[in-house]
Amino acid sequence: MRSYEAATRIDAGPDEVWRHLVDVGSWRDWDSGVDRVEGRVALGERLTLYATMIRSRPFPVTVTELRPGEAMRWRGGLPLGLAVIERTYLLDRQDDGGTVLTVREDQTGPLAWVTERSTPDLNPSFRQFCAGLKARAERSAQRPA
Repeated sequence: MRSYEAATRIDAGPDEVWRHLVDVGSWRDWDSGVDRVEGRVALGERLTLYATMIRSRPFPVTVTELRPGEAMRWRGGLPLGLAVIERTYLLDRQDDGGTVLTVREDQTGPLAWVTERSTPDLNPSFRQFCAGLKARAERSAQRPA
């Protein structure tokens, strides 16, 4: 199994962070590692992620878990579970009103080596994503209502 992970503390509540996380159409506005995301975030829906580091290979996934303000999980990979790519976005509410965001991807299955070989190190991209979401959520949380 191969895994990638990044986390950051955000000075905004989980609902504010969630609002930006599920607005995948705006990701390119705050995360330069994403060209675009096609589809809509809903349980069972299909999304296609176009990342700048692998422009030649879109990343199609299905939304397999949605817990507003807490977690979103996507699943992709090869047919029949031969290689499974699972990406999870977790929001952990902090006692002071902030949020810890964790982004993790696990690649498993008998043919996971196929996806592992063709996937660059995603840790820098995940750190960039966390930093972008942090800046966006903190900026919007500071605006007067």
